[in-house]
Amino acid sequence: MNFHRYRRHERIFASLLAIIALGACSQQDDTAAQAAAAQAKADAAAAAAKRTAGLLDLYRKQTQAGEDAAAVDTGRAIVKLSAGSDAAQEVQQTLPAIEQRVRDQAEKARLASLWEYQVAPMMGGTQSTASIYSNQRINGAPVQMVLRRHTQWGQSVFLYGGRFVCKAVCTLPATFDGTPHPLRGFLPPTGEPSVMIKGDKDFIAALAKAKKIVIPVVLQDSGQSRELSYDVGGYDAGKWAPLPGAKK
Repeated sequence: MNFHRYRRHERIFASLLAIIALGACSQQDDTAAQAAAAQAKADAAAAAAKRTAGLLDLYRKQTQAGEDAAAVDTGRAIVKLSAGSDAAQEVQQTLPAIEQRVRDQAEKARLASLWEYQVAPMMGGTQSTASIYSNQRINGAPVQMVLRRHTQWGQSVFLYGGRFVCKAVCTLPATFDGTPHPLRGFLPPTGEPSVMIKGDKDFIAALAKAKKIVIPVVLQDSGQSRELSYDVGGYDAGKWAPLPGAKK
């Protein structure tokens, strides 16, 4: 009887030892996991800091070289990667101005791309044109504003691409950048779908200083008035080729 009690106590003691051992192992595992997580976090922070330092060095070089578009990408990456860091704070002192320059450059390029410059044979002579399309469409197509130099006909300005109402010499109540700038127009006697603008020299001089020109016109087919707007800010007089020997 005493022997059996001894064996039972021995088994209970062994079980307690096993439980204690398991607890110790579990604590060791938790400690090891926490240490591994802390090390991983530290490694990630060190890697991020190293990458940020490299990006900051690149950002400084790009800004010094005037590589604005690339600098914007790099600067945004630094702010996203290390928000609140010294590097991010340094970048944010210059990044907004660079972003604005990039936007301005993109808008300048967009406006310039709206213009077309051509030199080509035309009706027994040669013509040089600078042209831009209206933002609006009439009968499914925009109306072209054309500045033209022709070796025989001289210089002229006209809107092409619509049948307009204009008796004799009519007034077109145009605005240049919101300021009233009435134009005088007439229909070509040869019947082209256009309206000619009188005072071409004054018109071109005013256009060269403007950003937006709005010209109200009346359509023959409907009798309705429509506004034609032109974003002319990208006009480059140097690209509108002069023609030697052309009439003035």
